[in-house]
Amino acid sequence: MFVPRLISGIVLVALMIATIVSGGWILIATLTGIALVGVFELLRIYQFHKSVGAALIYLSVIGFFIGLYAQKDALVSAIFVILFLLLMIFYVFSFPKLPGETIFSAYASFIYVAWMISFIYQLRTTQDGAYLVWLIFLASWGSDTCAYCVGMICKKCFHTHPMTPKLSPKKSVEGGLGGVIGAGLLGLIYGVIFQEQITVFGSYAILACVLMTICGAFLSMIGDLAASAIKRNHNIKDYGHIIPGHGGIMDRFDSILFAAPAIYYTAMLVCYWLS
Repeated sequence: MFVPRLISGIVLVALMIATIVSGGWILIATLTGIALVGVFELLRIYQFHKSVGAALIYLSVIGFFIGLYAQKDALVSAIFVILFLLLMIFYVFSFPKLPGETIFSAYASFIYVAWMISFIYQLRTTQDGAYLVWLIFLASWGSDTCAYCVGMICKKCFHTHPMTPKLSPKKSVEGGLGGVIGAGLLGLIYGVIFQEQITVFGSYAILACVLMTICGAFLSMIGDLAASAIKRNHNIKDYGHIIPGHGGIMDRFDSILFAAPAIYYTAMLVCYWLS
């Protein structure tokens, strides 16, 4: 299993690098595809993926990213409202076939995946976004690697404390702290290397990178655990098998879904503080 996981991981990283560097419609198209698959994986859990309501959500995902790319803020905002209204109409006329919890969970899937992953594109299109966007991956995938390494070392040296015993007993508090600190160090190194290119924060570029990766790393761990909680509640191991050795889109991007908005809004707050 290690070899397929390694190969698919390398391919995935290469694709993300290519699409993010390209930006524009290539990035939008890639994120749309990722969002559609991720939403499908969630809706499949709720047995909602083949319904008319699911088709409304898939179309809304496409419309959302088109509006985002076209910079039509009114359209983007309207999609959230229109989708909710259409799902409620579907709920009313299909009653009592579907429980209300399924409808609300389906709507939340749109927000959970499409809206939250869109912050990759939103950050990419900001000033210096071509450099800031990589902090999302340093915070999520970087902190995950650091947390794993620190957790394994700590387990061999002394007794560790489980972070969430009932949800993910293998994840330790020590590993979590190592992940956040490790991400902060990666942000520090990144800031030192690219401080001249990151002009939006002025002389505080390095500090801003550290703060963004720390905030992103903390939220990325919550994202990982949240996705695990959904799987535990529905007694499944993986969301899918589209990525060999990793599982589904939600298995690989669960932490990024939380890190992306965390880093985007941290950057906005730092800019507001410096203004």
